[in-house]
Amino acid sequence: MDESGGSGQPRPGNDEPAERHPGHPAPADGSAHPDPTPRDRSAGAEATGPGTHPTPDTTPTDTGATTPDPAAPEAPAPAPGTPTAPAGTGHDTPDTPGRRTLAHSPAGRNRPTRRAPEPRGGLLMGRPFGVPVYVAPSWFLVAALITWVFGNQLDRVLPDLGAARYLVSLFFAVAFYASVLVHELAHTVAALRFKLPVRRIQLQFFGGVSEIEKEAETPGREFVLAFVGPLLSLILAGLFYLAMRPVEPGTVPGVLLAGLMISNLIVAAFNLLPGLPLDGGRMLRAVVWKITGRAMSGTVAAAWVGRALAVSVLIGLPLLTQSGALGSTAEDSVGMDTVFDALLAAILAAIIWTGAGNSLRMARLREHLPELRARNLTRRAVPVETTTPLSEALRRANAAGARALVVVDAHGEPLSLVREAAIVGVPEHRRPWVAVSGLAQDLTDGMRVSAELSGEELLDVLRATPATEYLVVEDTGEIYGVLSAADVERAFVKAMARPS
Repeated sequence: MDESGGSGQPRPGNDEPAERHPGHPAPADGSAHPDPTPRDRSAGAEATGPGTHPTPDTTPTDTGATTPDPAAPEAPAPAPGTPTAPAGTGHDTPDTPGRRTLAHSPAGRNRPTRRAPEPRGGLLMGRPFGVPVYVAPSWFLVAALITWVFGNQLDRVLPDLGAARYLVSLFFAVAFYASVLVHELAHTVAALRFKLPVRRIQLQFFGGVSEIEKEAETPGREFVLAFVGPLLSLILAGLFYLAMRPVEPGTVPGVLLAGLMISNLIVAAFNLLPGLPLDGGRMLRAVVWKITGRAMSGTVAAAWVGRALAVSVLIGLPLLTQSGALGSTAEDSVGMDTVFDALLAAILAAIIWTGAGNSLRMARLREHLPELRARNLTRRAVPVETTTPLSEALRRANAAGARALVVVDAHGEPLSLVREAAIVGVPEHRRPWVAVSGLAQDLTDGMRVSAELSGEELLDVLRATPATEYLVVEDTGEIYGVLSAADVERAFVKAMARPS
């Protein structure tokens, strides 16, 4: 692309193609921006079991990270006789075959800017340590299920309670998830202690999740970050045991304390299983990371152990129930109980398998993340004044081999960016009568990106101000070009398609 000086006029530059580097995906509608973690959103959240926490090897929801469709269509070829310019990144785009004009770029990849709503995740319950805690709608379904199951068990132990047993059971469900919240707060406090931002805590189906936005810097910190959750669950189990000792057995307090002690032991034991996305999997990852010196090796090992664990749960849990090893006789484990156990095993196995897969995908992305550079993804741009007709602006862009337009004032200072989608929407016969200013988006401070940014630092800047195009500038303030969200998406798809 032609680099522009402070006056906004084109100046000679390096027209050789620059290597295109992978980045993080923008959403398909072009309205929001690359999100590495992750924020482990997802820098993302991984699918988790009770009391586990996602960290940067995962994505922000509990059902898995989403990635752009690798089969996204390429841009259409330019119409015959239309002047063309080489597609480029930095100053050319090697990964886009053929030549196309700015006017014939696909409209679907650059839609009008729309700020992505801040993800909530359910009912806000509070902000301990400044971190919002949400209760997801799925929690209410689980609470109802616990109330029903535990209430039926109370009928055998405390038959005199009658219908009141369901109130006691509901109290148990709330107290149990309060214990899960303590588990998640342990992860949160450890993350904040290591200066890792925590996006939110969410209580949901089968437990809770702490969305930690960055990866621990060392395997030791990773191990501590994972271990504190099960440790707190074990401590809670011990406290409930001590509180149960002076209480008379066979009473409501005694049954509740016993149930909470056993449930916290189960949460701790389940999360200590050595497979991602569970806390034990993160501990295994830290150990392999320490031995090999590569975080990716730890992730691969822990993720495959997690997948093996998912298969074991799917097959083994129903078999254990049928054999009576979990405390029930084979005669009791028939009918609806058998169906329920099989369904529970399938759900747990799916959560573990999905979380392990998400961890592998996000680890591969983070391994390629340092290759993402604003300078190498930038399109060549030409400056035009506000009253310039669109047809004339496109003629100048095609003559210069550019694929972006920057609207400048009389002194060459950039004012706005002409949106690619808006250009495509103007019929060719109307272009001599339409000024570029009517198709431009005003620049804000967040839409100015330094050409020196790269990796997660670049993604953080883009995420802070979602847009379809950004003005890329040199440290001196000179215009370097325009960065398109669509180019970042395509670079991400290529990165994810490459083996690690």
